[in-house]
Amino acid sequence: MSFRAEPSERAGGAVRQGQRKARIEERHFQYDGVSIHYQVAGHGEPVVLIHGLSGSGRWWRRNVEPLARRFRVHVVDLVGFGLSRDGRFVLHDAASHLTAWLDSLGIERAHVIGHSMGGAIAADLAADFPARVGRLVLVDAAAVPFNRTYLQHALGLLRGLCYLPLGFLPVLAADACRAGPLTLLQAARDLLSADLTAKLPRIQAPARLIWGERDFLVPLELGRELCRSLRHADLVVIEGAGHNPMWDRPTEFNRAVLEFLAADSASLEADSAVYSAA
Repeated sequence: MSFRAEPSERAGGAVRQGQRKARIEERHFQYDGVSIHYQVAGHGEPVVLIHGLSGSGRWWRRNVEPLARRFRVHVVDLVGFGLSRDGRFVLHDAASHLTAWLDSLGIERAHVIGHSMGGAIAADLAADFPARVGRLVLVDAAAVPFNRTYLQHALGLLRGLCYLPLGFLPVLAADACRAGPLTLLQAARDLLSADLTAKLPRIQAPARLIWGERDFLVPLELGRELCRSLRHADLVVIEGAGHNPMWDRPTEFNRAVLEFLAADSASLEADSAVYSAA
């Protein structure tokens, strides 16, 4: 399977004539003494976007408008990140916080898209609260054990930084500063010690895994391992993309997501497969 690139508003392409930009609303949710910031755009079935470590909702900047043309998109800043900085981030609690947030919005079931650490949270949510997740998209998700030393993690991080687009560096730096070293260190420790292997077979939602070909932080081999651990899943590899394919190659990424969310249920019952998005 391949995806043909077309212009998109956020990818620097032309906006088609008569096409209106989605209105993005800023909101806050009070939970357990913490104010959680989120954005809402579009109309239709609910879709939730969950960012990764050191990130924020801004990492989905190139994806919200294309998705909002067909769905009601909810972009959340996890506790301790972005504009949700009042509380202490605990990876183990993130999925239950999200269910409380969905309850406050009256959303019984949503499609969930998670990147990196957000992918681990999305997988945790789908395993522990299967009725809440319609379809699951895991983007370079840190959902299986790395089996790496700290030195290997550091080298992977340095190598990955070399492939980051220059335009993304200010976003990364600003969000890392917002979170602060203590939050980043705690989240990294939680993530590196987490192991969702036993939970993965409990995920009932059809899943699409999207991976950057040049991801040196969460290598493609882990994506293939994760795909084998899920009941109904396929893996789309985006050529030339790094750890953040939704930013690196937004046109290909958005197409892969929209195709999956729009597919009929029967077509998702096929065996796991690997596709390339050039």
